[in-house]
Amino acid sequence: MSNAAALTPVHLEHVDWHDPRAVELRARMDAEMSAVYSAGREPDPDDVVAARDAALLVHPEKVRATLLVVDPDGTALGHAALYDRGGEWEVKRVIVDREQRGRGIGRLLMAGVEADARAAGAPRMILQTGDRQPDAVALYEKTGWTGIPTYEPYVTTIPQSICFEKVLVGAEQHAG
Repeated sequence: MSNAAALTPVHLEHVDWHDPRAVELRARMDAEMSAVYSAGREPDPDDVVAARDAALLVHPEKVRATLLVVDPDGTALGHAALYDRGGEWEVKRVIVDREQRGRGIGRLLMAGVEADARAAGAPRMILQTGDRQPDAVALYEKTGWTGIPTYEPYVTTIPQSICFEKVLVGAEQHAG
């Protein structure tokens, strides 16, 4: 990446789940994660693949917010969504364009979803990532997320899951 690219200002934009830029970033994420998780592993049986796909499926009507980080010309550089997982606020589909990593885009996305969840009164957020995504794990830890036991539907469908929570409601708010 050039120095000029590193200095290009970016901003958060709330978009519809079906925004073509969001769809494109999610497709790139799917391709990247497929390559990461298939490398060195035998292909999973069809029933395992189907269960994993069902666990990862996002129902658009349950998306509370879709955020993009965009550059001045509107090119999407990163994506994250807030999802209603049975009353829990789950952060899903966090991706930063491969060429744009290391610019703070992931931090900006995480701050954006946190601000949205706080504004809506969410007590906490949860998320799931995988054991072959050390950069994602590092981002979550640096931005104040705490490891938690793997939660459903990932317990049996994606056993290599690493799960986190970020508590948004402090003890002082519970005491009142």
